[in-house]
Amino acid sequence: MSERSVTSSQETNDRVKTLVLGLGNVLMGDEGIGVYAVRALETRLAAHPLPAVECLDGGTGGFTLLEPLEQAGRIILIDAANDGNPVGTVSRTTPRFTRDYPPTITAHDVGMKDLLDMFYIQGGTHEIILYAITIDPKQPIRMSLSEGGERAAREAVERILAELNAA
Repeated sequence: MSERSVTSSQETNDRVKTLVLGLGNVLMGDEGIGVYAVRALETRLAAHPLPAVECLDGGTGGFTLLEPLEQAGRIILIDAANDGNPVGTVSRTTPRFTRDYPPTITAHDVGMKDLLDMFYIQGGTHEIILYAITIDPKQPIRMSLSEGGERAAREAVERILAELNAA
């Protein structure tokens, strides 16, 4: 087998991988819900692994996330939202443009939208699924989730696990 076909095979394997990316700032309570959820999902997957699933704590985003996005075949984002739904609502959408994303709370909103624009401009055509979890934008600053945030994160993890198992 030539080196070129090995590379092509590896690229094909990378493309079928599902990247689950949790976003948020854990220093700001429920705003970090995406990170808390992806960490919980990673723990669950360690006990019951699924092939071709990678969990990544994306923190507050940034252009360093472009490469993992490009290498994935399918992307599941988990993030806090200030979208007008009742606090604790877990919404699943498949946004195509940055204007399709609900408003978030902190500065990573701009960074992530810029990152996704760059991803699409560079030819990214991967399926992107967003699990947006509605939080209270006026919550106190703390380094843990609220009780409602914990419930919503658990719900998101269960829904994502069901989706990954069905794939």
